[in-house]
Amino acid sequence: MSEVLFRLARPGEDAAVIGFVNENFDMRLPLLNVPEMYRYYYAGPNGAPRFALAEQGGRLLAVAGYIPAGSAPRPDIWVSVWAAAKGHNGVGLELMEALPRLAGARVVACNNIRPKTMAFYRFLGWEAGRLRHYYRVNAAVPPALCQNARPAPPAGGGLALERVEGAAALRALGLPDTPHTPRKDLAYLIHRYFENPWFRYGVWAARENGRPLALAVTRTVPAADTGCTPVVRLVDYLGADETLPRLGAALDGILRAAKAEYMDCYNAGIAPEVFCAAGFRERCEGDGAVIPNYLAPPLRENTEYYYFTSAPENFVLFKADGDQDRPNLH
Repeated sequence: MSEVLFRLARPGEDAAVIGFVNENFDMRLPLLNVPEMYRYYYAGPNGAPRFALAEQGGRLLAVAGYIPAGSAPRPDIWVSVWAAAKGHNGVGLELMEALPRLAGARVVACNNIRPKTMAFYRFLGWEAGRLRHYYRVNAAVPPALCQNARPAPPAGGGLALERVEGAAALRALGLPDTPHTPRKDLAYLIHRYFENPWFRYGVWAARENGRPLALAVTRTVPAADTGCTPVVRLVDYLGADETLPRLGAALDGILRAAKAEYMDCYNAGIAPEVFCAAGFRERCEGDGAVIPNYLAPPLRENTEYYYFTSAPENFVLFKADGDQDRPNLH
């Protein structure tokens, strides 16, 4: 029997990859089967789909789709979809282990894995865990979606947030210094937040002495979608951890301006004390609070997310990372 070959996909292999996942995954994924979504996430600049493959004798045994965090030749990446042929989960795990080498990535991470798979990634020596969920309720809006939410703690900080109006403005502004990984560049942020075909995001900048100190990204779900009240999602943040509490009052201002019931945030990597200092509560499993995640239409229950990373030092993950914070297309 021939040796298993691990390689990146080549131009023209899109149909083979999509067909393999459809045959070997336990559901039909819109990410692959909605053409607009597939192009947005997986189309590479050289015409090759962003997939790593394991094959033997010309037969695919496993595939892993990934999303780069930047436009450099060797960017950090998020794994987006993983599938292995029946009886070949071990090959799929080997493909995952080979992915940093194949893609030239220092950091390989995934947002929204199944909790039962965390043991696989820990077997590789990687870190896997649950994303923490934070929220800040707006006392001026009667509760319609939340249940048993605790009042918001004080939100201080004197840093203002100004809206970045488009890709050209972000290029002119530049990026703040941040210790966080995966490393995101301007090309990634523009594609993710200004060229998104489905959602309109608010990209907000904090400056100090004329220089960008932090970027925060929000998405407001309107009352027309929830059927009752708007909700603001804090879906990304670039900057030092200690800067986030200085933005508490500004984030509260965004919440109040939207007349939203609450602002929430899923995160791994930033300490709960930092979010508390920025004016957020943490929703812990079993604490009785219900902070809905699915909002269009609303599903009044909690949602847990799990992740893995190959490099936990300075690793930070938010809801919009990877292929998350997307519409439920079919």
